[in-house]
Amino acid sequence: MARHGTVAVAKVTLRTRERLAVIRPRHGMLVLHTLLWPEEIREPDDLSSNAPVTDRELELAELLMDELAGVDIAALHDDYAAALEQLVAAKMTGAGLEEPEEPVPAVDLMAALEASIRAANKR
Repeated sequence: MARHGTVAVAKVTLRTRERLAVIRPRHGMLVLHTLLWPEEIREPDDLSSNAPVTDRELELAELLMDELAGVDIAALHDDYAAALEQLVAAKMTGAGLEEPEEPVPAVDLMAALEASIRAANKR
């Protein structure tokens, strides 16, 4: 592919959904980029939102952005990948699988935002 300057188009299944993808060579490896189906692409005119945003919501969002601006990216980790690795290890050793926990109810985003700001201010 690299010699001919071509890419491959493929269909892949992620989370039970079929997606289009492009596979291309890069730095001696193959890289997969998922694409959108034509009906998933929205016109820019469809994206405008007339939803009202209160001054309080804007202030809280700005406060949160200011408090989180110094986040250490190296301290973040992929919980999904870690859980998947544990699952694979358990399967390989023949250990029984844990039953999934009950789904957590939806979170009130405004309350979570306010709690996050309060916690950040305490630091």
